[in-house]
Amino acid sequence: MKSNEILAVVDSVSTEKGLDQDIIFKAIEVAIASASHRHFHEDADLFVEINRETGEYSTHRNWIVFDNNDEEFHHETHISEEDSNLKIGEIYSKEEENISFGRIETQAARQVMLQKVREAEREKVVQQFMSQNNKLVSGSVKRVTRDNVIVDITHEAEALLPRDRLMPGEIYKIGERIRAILQIVEIEGRGPQLMLSRSCPEMVTELFSIEVPEINEDIIEIRGVARDAGSRSKIAVKTNDGRIDPVGACVGMRGSRVQAVSHELGGERIDIIIYDDNPAQLVINALSPAKVESIVMDEDSRSMDIAVNEENLALAIGSRGQNIRLASKLSGWNLNVISSEEAEAKVKVDETEFLAKIIDTFEVSENIAEKIISSGFSTFDDIAYADNKIFKDFIDSEDEINRIKSASEDAALMEAMGAVTEEEDNVESLSDLSLNEENIQKLSIKGIKNKDDLAELSIDELRDIIDISEDEASKMIMKAREHWFK
Repeated sequence: MKSNEILAVVDSVSTEKGLDQDIIFKAIEVAIASASHRHFHEDADLFVEINRETGEYSTHRNWIVFDNNDEEFHHETHISEEDSNLKIGEIYSKEEENISFGRIETQAARQVMLQKVREAEREKVVQQFMSQNNKLVSGSVKRVTRDNVIVDITHEAEALLPRDRLMPGEIYKIGERIRAILQIVEIEGRGPQLMLSRSCPEMVTELFSIEVPEINEDIIEIRGVARDAGSRSKIAVKTNDGRIDPVGACVGMRGSRVQAVSHELGGERIDIIIYDDNPAQLVINALSPAKVESIVMDEDSRSMDIAVNEENLALAIGSRGQNIRLASKLSGWNLNVISSEEAEAKVKVDETEFLAKIIDTFEVSENIAEKIISSGFSTFDDIAYADNKIFKDFIDSEDEINRIKSASEDAALMEAMGAVTEEEDNVESLSDLSLNEENIQKLSIKGIKNKDDLAELSIDELRDIIDISEDEASKMIMKAREHWFK
């Protein structure tokens, strides 16, 4: 390409597309380097520099300074210290003769340049919408394909709405208006993309923000949303003004506000509950109208055993487990619903196991062990830091009380060390599956702590916990199951 041609292309494309000239220069540099590459070794590292004033360009090639005695030394990518006068690891650059472009090279350069310009245009559009990420937008359907609905959200911008992010049964035709949540998604190899979703929890939040003025005025907060798109949602609301009923405000006069949201979501049922900082109370609110008899919390695994009577069991679980599943999502705890009879039996089993531990650890009689448990102690930590007065009703010797408390401290420490070791092993085990710390934490909250736990999940269950594709979920589960067959 001639210098005057380069300057003319930069000027016309920059004006037509509204892009900075430097972006066009860089696109042409990449295009020329890509087209020139066919005349060099496939491993050659080329780059092109264009003078922004004259349009003249020069071609350069990089080599990595490497030990020429190393068996991995490659003449096309490496150069020795002697030949480069540089230190190992540095980059040696040399100007090469510009390639004379024929028809094939010109066509290849043109394609690369157009691709880079399109990417720059797309990035410019994405930047314009960055402030609207996870916000509700409206547009008209431009095109419908087998896998996606393409939506014009402005005259210059379009966004992709995948069919799996529509609500079940939704069908859209060209020209129809549509409202959805804008999500800026980073796609490997393509950069940030404008995507839409109507099945995400933010859809419910944004619609209520429109219908309920108190939410925009920060009088009412939506503290959590759990959703089965098209079927049922639970939202937890909190008021910052004691005079305002948050549930009533969201329901509206004769249900007008919640009905408007439900209508936009195709008749989706919406449960509005009071948010509570106490996770147990939040779960009780979320399971209403089912009456909870008792809750046993395990903060280490973030799980709760919820006891309800037989009459409320089906109501608490819901159709196909939907009610308890949504309550679990809303609270962030792994919930297990059991009957009151099962809860009582479980407590007795735990007491029996702890009784045996006390007898073995403290070397005391069964009678003393039973009295320790009946005093309300359920862990070695409880015993270690209890007031000595509690024990004096059934243990006369102060020395014996101190011995028991000292043994409790040791036992609690051993349990803690064992738990830490197990947790480290579990994290290492899940790290083998190429999971990052954020996803490992999400899995741990749901009680998935090692490969075996993950291996027992279905694809949908795994995707409910962490944000991955169906194919990635399938591969991860199969990898977790590999050791089963060895």
